[in-house]
Amino acid sequence: QVQLVESGGGLVQPGGSLRLSCVASGFTFRSSYMNWVRQAPGKGLEWVSSIYPDGSKSTYADSVKGRFTITRDNAKNTLYLQMNSLKSEDTAVYYCAKAGYRGQGTQVTVSS
Repeated sequence: QVQLVESGGGLVQPGGSLRLSCVASGFTFRSSYMNWVRQAPGKGLEWVSSIYPDGSKSTYADSVKGRFTITRDNAKNTLYLQMNSLKSEDTAVYYCAKAGYRGQGTQVTVSS
């Protein structure tokens, strides 16, 4: 079965950085478009970023463009999200997702 396991969240000060990871199993990772989505307290799911199966192209929400970078390692079945210049409004549960599935999420809290 499809499993997506995120890690790397935590508490960070504004302006800080975090790197999220997502280990995938149960499907052909190297053939799959992958995404990061997030859900802030009291709000709905927000798309953050997507990446092509071969990693050749990525797209970003305007709210994170220039600060976040999505990458993948198909040899390790792992998706990453490098988050720099974090802001309080980035506070959310971050989920790794593919069509029809998402993981359990990892909490990111940006606060001084």
